[in-house]
Amino acid sequence: MENWENKHIVFFDGDCGVCNFWVQWILERDKKDKFMFASLQSDFGQEFLSERGLETTEFNTMYLWKPKQYYLIKSRAVLQIASLLGGIYKVSAIGKLMPSFLSDKMYDIISRNRMKLANQKCYLPDQHQKKKFIQV
Repeated sequence: MENWENKHIVFFDGDCGVCNFWVQWILERDKKDKFMFASLQSDFGQEFLSERGLETTEFNTMYLWKPKQYYLIKSRAVLQIASLLGGIYKVSAIGKLMPSFLSDKMYDIISRNRMKLANQKCYLPDQHQKKKFIQV
């Protein structure tokens, strides 16, 4: 493992405008430098999925991985990211009280429609932010 061993790694669909918007949103709020990023399509992302027996051709799920500890999917990943960002976003932890099957149902509805929700755009990170990407 490299310099991201103690980070939380967000795996996202690199071809999705909504996903890229949220990666940018996290980057701008990650004041404590807790996150790294990798697209699911990258070799690193594919290896992560394969090692866990997860789907390697559908990229409609966000994953949050804390190496050697855990990984979360869908709504649980989103809620944990917000909690880790802290501040006002920590309030979202109340969403953890909702059963996963319900919050994941809402996540799936958004995921199915994500290509309609945002145009495809290329996000260009600044020099500091580039260091936070493992592979895209």
